[in-house]
Amino acid sequence: MRRSRTPRKPDPTFYRQHAGIRTRSACFVVSAYVTAPRQRSVIPFSSKELTVSPADEDVARRCRAGDVDAFEILYGRQAARIYTLACRMAGSLEDGEDLLQEIFLQAYRKIGTYKGDATIGTWLYRLALNHCLDYVRSRAARMKTLTDTLDGDHSYQPLARRETPDIRLDLERAIERLPDGCREAFVLHDIEGLDHKEVGKLLGVAEGTSKSQVFKARAKLRAFLRE
Repeated sequence: MRRSRTPRKPDPTFYRQHAGIRTRSACFVVSAYVTAPRQRSVIPFSSKELTVSPADEDVARRCRAGDVDAFEILYGRQAARIYTLACRMAGSLEDGEDLLQEIFLQAYRKIGTYKGDATIGTWLYRLALNHCLDYVRSRAARMKTLTDTLDGDHSYQPLARRETPDIRLDLERAIERLPDGCREAFVLHDIEGLDHKEVGKLLGVAEGTSKSQVFKARAKLRAFLRE
């Protein structure tokens, strides 16, 4: 069964506190967390960018000028998609919510780097993807440190695995169970539609490694969904 969740609204003073805005702050709303595991939403990473519509161009211009109302429009158009990406990359809805706010705060601070050579949605998606990858890598480093610490503590006894045979895993929950490397490659290739060359470049691995990770992810998902 597919789950749906609406991320919490950022605090009304969010941008004023974190970005120094003295004008009226907007309270952003996301309609829903929409999951579409089999539908690929491709964002081009090559020179063939999407055409910038006048509406997008105007929103981008206003955002660069620090117009909070324009950021409200940008959030309304892009947040659901960015939230879906964040949840899938992080492997949890709660972390996805935190990443969503961090990404839009980062977007506000870096809006001056947007040059208009692609749609503002494409620019924001790239920023979100890089932020999510940084988060996953940082978490992996923290987990390695924790594992090394626990391995050296002979008094540590891991808890027995809790069997839950009655729980049927849907695809989203199964994706959450994938190891970080497999999940990143699977999300980027099978869900976001990037080819293995692009995935490898983003993850800093060989193209063959990307293919291997996706193959392993698919095998694990089939096993999870049979449980």
